[in-house]
Amino acid sequence: MHINLPEKRYYGIGEVAKAFDVNTSLIRFWEKEFDVLKPKKNAKGNRKFTPEDIKNLKFIYHLVKERGFTLEGAKIHLKEGKKQSLDTFEIIEKLEGIKAQLNKIKSQL
Repeated sequence: MHINLPEKRYYGIGEVAKAFDVNTSLIRFWEKEFDVLKPKKNAKGNRKFTPEDIKNLKFIYHLVKERGFTLEGAKIHLKEGKKQSLDTFEIIEKLEGIKAQLNKIKSQL
């Protein structure tokens, strides 16, 4: 899944939910369930996600929604083989980006 977010330091929960095409409640739920997600909160309690949080959210989304892991399975997978899984996930993500660019060029021809 290719996420289109502008290059910023912090993203609001609405932006993140819209980019992933999920409800904001799911993002808040995942924040409670997964320790790797640590968004900053201001005085009013609004969550601001960093690019590192977005990368972790992409990986969690990939595990849970695309590969069909349960939440417990995704937690275990994150703790045990995070480095190897992240490397392959980043490769897949880059290849999907290249594929999207090629399809865009193809449609312009």
